[in-house]
Amino acid sequence: MTKATAERIEKMARANDLKDYKWIQPSSIITGHWVRAKCMYGCPRYGQKACCPPEVPSVAECVNFFREYKSGIFFHFARKFKKPKTRFSWYREINKKVLDLEKEVFLSGFYKAFALPPATCSLCAQCKESKPECRQPLASRPTLEAFCVDVYATARKMEYPVQVLKSYEEEMNRFGLLLIE
Repeated sequence: MTKATAERIEKMARANDLKDYKWIQPSSIITGHWVRAKCMYGCPRYGQKACCPPEVPSVAECVNFFREYKSGIFFHFARKFKKPKTRFSWYREINKKVLDLEKEVFLSGFYKAFALPPATCSLCAQCKESKPECRQPLASRPTLEAFCVDVYATARKMEYPVQVLKSYEEEMNRFGLLLIE
């Protein structure tokens, strides 16, 4: 990707109010089987969302997926909440920004543009359990975790702050990715 092209995409990101990001080579993204195991055995919503396991590619397919790209933008979002439930409207807001950017980048000629938003899909009040039943198939996307990304290790590698939160009083760090080719 040329410097001029990167600058043009960065301008689009800023226009979508996405200002905290770093370019990443998708081949440097850290993945792991343990991430999928955490979904399977640590998430109370496992199997209940069309963009989450088991409705996503296998671990091997996810790893290979990242190899198909040479460039990406790794987004950082940080926020503290007084009331934990208010985070859900923020999730919808930041997901929309990333998805709007994906669409803009796609329409500017990057036909392989693909976003992995920072939060699980929350477009519908009640998510369907399978991808074929999804009411928003053009807008729904899996998270980095659904694609087996070790978000903690990848974020730290990118020199972003991230830690396991012990309470809702602590600042939350979320991360998303836009793959571009």
